[in-house]
Amino acid sequence: MPLDDAASGGPGTTPSPASAAPIPPLRPGQPPLALLIDYDGTISLTDVSDKILYSFIGDRYAQDDAQYSSGLVGSRTLFSSQVKLLPSDPGPIIAIAEAQPHDPTFAPFVRRALELEVPVEVVSDGFGFFIEPALRRLGVPEIPIITARTLFGGGRVSMEFPNGHPDCFVCGTCKRQRVLAHQAAGRTVAFVGDGESDRYAAAYSDLIFARDDLVSLCRREGWPFAPWLDFAGMQAWLEATVVAWRSDATAIASHRARPYICGPEIWGPGRMNPVPRA
Repeated sequence: MPLDDAASGGPGTTPSPASAAPIPPLRPGQPPLALLIDYDGTISLTDVSDKILYSFIGDRYAQDDAQYSSGLVGSRTLFSSQVKLLPSDPGPIIAIAEAQPHDPTFAPFVRRALELEVPVEVVSDGFGFFIEPALRRLGVPEIPIITARTLFGGGRVSMEFPNGHPDCFVCGTCKRQRVLAHQAAGRTVAFVGDGESDRYAAAYSDLIFARDDLVSLCRREGWPFAPWLDFAGMQAWLEATVVAWRSDATAIASHRARPYICGPEIWGPGRMNPVPRA
């Protein structure tokens, strides 16, 4: 089945209890900062969704992933097509996910951020089902997880997209909307990521912390960014920033709106795949 014909989901998708997590209001005395963190290749040290798909689909996924990386199809189209090819038994899929390494410095980073009253949430445009169990194993405090929902049952695997955009169906999870929501609450947004799937979060974030493919993307687009290695380094930056802000409010730069590069404002409503990039 061609990818263009394979996408599903949309406005009728039933939200999960964790979807549309409320944005905490900014109270007096709190640092005006929010931390949005990618999962695959960022908290996990591999792209877990890719590992699963390459393990079970191989060359077929490689071809379709190349279209996605080239900006020809959206992630919702990609995942909706690929998930149908996975085995209905979740056991082997879960085993692959559980075998992937994670950054052990993420849990102390989150704990320290919450002590400083800086909200942290995970935004992931992948399968999503393995994130909460992985964070629990790492000892991460409960934080919002904004992602898709993968369902196993009835002899097949399927996906729902409770955190997609209501009028744009390019991405399974609309990271852009979470960035804009935190900014609307009065916070500067720092985004931490590693790859191409972070394009529509980084484009609107006030601060970008990039490594791997996201570095190349930022350089191509001319987006200022800071390199990062692990969450121990991010924790040191956060602590220094909050200390500086307490004596100088300009230490956390005020949010400045960026122009739209995606979504119904640019592409029109109902679009399934992005406008091909020049």
